[in-house]
Amino acid sequence: MGRRKKETGQLDPVRRRLLRMVADSDTNLRTASLAIERNAAYLHQFVHRGTPKVLAEDDREALGEHLGCSPDLLKHGRGFGRRARPNPKPAPARASPYAAPRGYSAVPEIDVRASAGPGAWNDEFEEAAGSWLFADPLIRHEFRARPEDLRMITVDGDSMEPVLSSGDRILIDVSLKVPVPPGIFVIWDGMGLVAKRIEHVPHSDPPRVVLKSFNPEYDSYERLAEEIRIVGRAVWASRRL
Repeated sequence: MGRRKKETGQLDPVRRRLLRMVADSDTNLRTASLAIERNAAYLHQFVHRGTPKVLAEDDREALGEHLGCSPDLLKHGRGFGRRARPNPKPAPARASPYAAPRGYSAVPEIDVRASAGPGAWNDEFEEAAGSWLFADPLIRHEFRARPEDLRMITVDGDSMEPVLSSGDRILIDVSLKVPVPPGIFVIWDGMGLVAKRIEHVPHSDPPRVVLKSFNPEYDSYERLAEEIRIVGRAVWASRRL
């Protein structure tokens, strides 16, 4: 049987302190976990499941850098959990390329390709392959988004040429799931994960949408709105020159 999630009042001081610092910062446990090169559930399990019992030194260093605090604030006393073994030669702190300095946020890159063609689907959509750092003012003012709502994925296919090419990375806002105004969205259309321009069909009942490709060799097609699952709106694209 799995361990029960602990209530906040049952947490030890270090775990309560971590929750407060995360709440006071423009981040969350998931983003902070990715920032220290751990899986997305690592800090949630640490806080609420007690696994691991204490944070390792390199994790405290990276997390302190991400939260802008001293790593000592995340350190348990010597008597907490297992008795510490003598270690005359402590391992040096790991330099994490994903640790977000103050003023930046880590955005996860999802290990699945958005198909701008035949389509592809990965049931484990939330499996992160890495993280990208973006300045907080860029996220707020240019992307007009919250860091926790952003995901980076890679385009595969040529149906959106020349706007999107195979291998381009696109940033999607998963909080934007309504195609008004029209725009480029990543969707599950019943056959695969696709990047398409979506427009609502005016006065349609039941509601319908048109999925369009920029490449003239691909036809546009209609779907009932209820037949597709909108993952998010594309807000930014990156391409190697």
